[in-house]
Amino acid sequence: MGYHRRVTSKVRNLVSAPLRERVSAEEWDARVNLAAAYRLAAHFRMTDMIYTHISARVPGPEHHFLINAFGQLWDEIGASTLVKVTLAGDIVEDPTGYGFNRAGYVIHGAVHGARPDVACVMHTHTQAGIAVSAQEQGLLPISQHAMRFTNSIAYHDYEGLALDLDEQARLVRDLGNHKAMILRNHGLLVCGASIPEAFDLMYYLERACQTQVSAMAGGAKLRIPAPEVAQKTAAQFRALPYKPKRPEWKALLRMLDKMDPSYKD
Repeated sequence: MGYHRRVTSKVRNLVSAPLRERVSAEEWDARVNLAAAYRLAAHFRMTDMIYTHISARVPGPEHHFLINAFGQLWDEIGASTLVKVTLAGDIVEDPTGYGFNRAGYVIHGAVHGARPDVACVMHTHTQAGIAVSAQEQGLLPISQHAMRFTNSIAYHDYEGLALDLDEQARLVRDLGNHKAMILRNHGLLVCGASIPEAFDLMYYLERACQTQVSAMAGGAKLRIPAPEVAQKTAAQFRALPYKPKRPEWKALLRMLDKMDPSYKD
């Protein structure tokens, strides 16, 4: 009887231990960076209330990924509130008890399952992103930000709310090996080998869409650089030597730490 009580007590203590003590250091680091990405997206007005998602692969052999709890605004999200999910859609860890949005699983689960090179997937419904997704010509190479995506952006036609699992195959097919995709009449999607890379891609894709909408609003004739200039610009972005050091991400984290460091909790 005494032995049973001791074992039960150990199990209870393990379950009630803070999440940070129950996950690996690598997972906790991913949680902190993913929570930071949510807070930064909120700061830069890339949210749609509790909808759309940023997900991150959990380091390790299990192929789990982290996603926001369904019901939290992005500026509320912290490292310990993120939901851990399997590629099959089963919940492994749900600290808030809110569960997750099925549409988020359909889109993000598809990419994580098909692209082992991807550590983070970000999907938004911004005004500018949706506007460009509804324009027949798609993203135009009329700005430096847009030319970064020359020959490296995919398109996926709208099929309704992303609730049907059979759409996953078409999402993956259309994305191919690209890191950015415009979801027609829907929004934007990017994926990166790291959370900082995914956020960087989305920030500049969003800026490119904002610029395009503004440039077209006045009805003036657009000046479009030659294709070889756009291709050169894209190649220059890919070769920037400082990018692997992520100076922008470090600067953004410093900003968050000054504003509200609770994303780390």
